[in-house]
Amino acid sequence: MTAPKYKRLAPQDRAAELVQAGLRVLARGGITAFTIDNICKASGASRGLVGHHFGNKDGLLAACYAAAYAPLMQAWAAGETPPALPHLLDELLSDRQLRPEGLNIWLALWGEIAVNPTLRAAHLRHYRIYHDTIARAAAQHFGRAAPDAGDRTLATALIALLDGIWLEFCIAPEEMSRDKARAAVNALLRSAE
Repeated sequence: MTAPKYKRLAPQDRAAELVQAGLRVLARGGITAFTIDNICKASGASRGLVGHHFGNKDGLLAACYAAAYAPLMQAWAAGETPPALPHLLDELLSDRQLRPEGLNIWLALWGEIAVNPTLRAAHLRHYRIYHDTIARAAAQHFGRAAPDAGDRTLATALIALLDGIWLEFCIAPEEMSRDKARAAVNALLRSAE
């Protein structure tokens, strides 16, 4: 038996490749497939590189979580003007967000958040920015300079509704459509006016 051949990469490129391999493993097999062996096989990296770059499997999982959140967070950094609420909601219901492999990643991560303290901490950091962005977009939408309690409640309701829509697209796509999703989101927004 010959030893596996590993390719040499710059440290930041290797770390990014391990994250992408982790995301592919989550998309194909869920959290039970998220093993060091599967990730190393998918990335062509040795086991020791996971520890070197991320400390352990949970550190890599947290990095995968951040990478999954990245498309949502790119334009929504804290302190920046949020996108208009309709634009933000269109993005959350876009083809890019509703890709089956992306939804499979979220399904795997959501289940793990409840039992994994490292992932829960990563989730809370990202969720607070996400929630604040939607609350600020709601305030802007309704002509307020800053979010009030109603905007924060609306942000919570929108996130819960969107999470449910994403879950339905993942586990019962024949029961959910973009038209149904948009109608539900629009109904919630009308009730907040």
